[in-house]
Amino acid sequence: MTAGHDHDHDHDHDHGGTFARSRLTERRRLLITLLVTATILVAELVGGVVSGSLALLSDAGHMATDAGALLLALVACALAARPADSRRTYGFHRLEVLSALVNGALLFVVAAYLLYEAWLRLRTPVPIRTGLMLGVAVVGLLGNLVGVWLLHGLRSLNVRGAYLHLLTDTLSSVAVIAGAAVMAVAKGAWIIDPILGGLIGLAVLWGAFTLVRDAVHVLLEGTPTHIDLDRLTADLERLEGVKEVHDLHVWTIASGLHALSAHVVVPGHTLRDGGGSDAVLRRIKEFLLARHAIAHTTVQIESEDYVHVGEVH
Repeated sequence: MTAGHDHDHDHDHDHGGTFARSRLTERRRLLITLLVTATILVAELVGGVVSGSLALLSDAGHMATDAGALLLALVACALAARPADSRRTYGFHRLEVLSALVNGALLFVVAAYLLYEAWLRLRTPVPIRTGLMLGVAVVGLLGNLVGVWLLHGLRSLNVRGAYLHLLTDTLSSVAVIAGAAVMAVAKGAWIIDPILGGLIGLAVLWGAFTLVRDAVHVLLEGTPTHIDLDRLTADLERLEGVKEVHDLHVWTIASGLHALSAHVVVPGHTLRDGGGSDAVLRRIKEFLLARHAIAHTTVQIESEDYVHVGEVH
């Protein structure tokens, strides 16, 4: 039996450099978005209090969680850039997942508050200064659109959490504008305001659920959603020199950074040939990097006669 572990350091270095550059871009965009969001938050908070609009205050509350989410994401990105050490061999990349989980939990709290307030105001509608409400909502929409544009297309789960905050807030700003316009025309239709607040709360609730679900999946080291493990096994077994693949595991370290480990059975003559196992490892590595963007791999080469002892799958 011969066992080996493969790391193509050139590929890993290139992949790591690209990963680092993408994280730097994320930090810059997050900082700009945070500054815009904080400005809009103050405007909506003041406007909501003065106009008496629950929908606008709901949007301001959501903006507050946006700002918190962006701050957490920014801190997590900065910490994730710290190098690995002997105690944390993967570095601090998982902090982005923990940040996403915290953001999701905050969203649940915000959703509960918005739904509760909406219920109270449905029972007792409050008069709204619709002109002020409309003006502030338009400013909020413009700020949200800037943030969504800056964060769109960034892949990390951490940034995706902040992006979801802004996306739902953008949709709620549109709803607030529409509601303000209707109330301005239909005098006394104040019940529209708590209805909008409740709908915003439901949108926040859905965003919280999806974010927490995805973060927990990563923390449980579940297989990435874009990977079909059975198909991947079959593809690997079709490579030259590979007879069987077992104990295949694929998991996510951080968004866009996946890892794989596997046991690969090869014919006996491959092990006896000089460089035979190295050639198999190289083919596996190149296939995984080209087809699935998996650069961090650990592959154990085994002969057909190897007997597994004491392994837990």
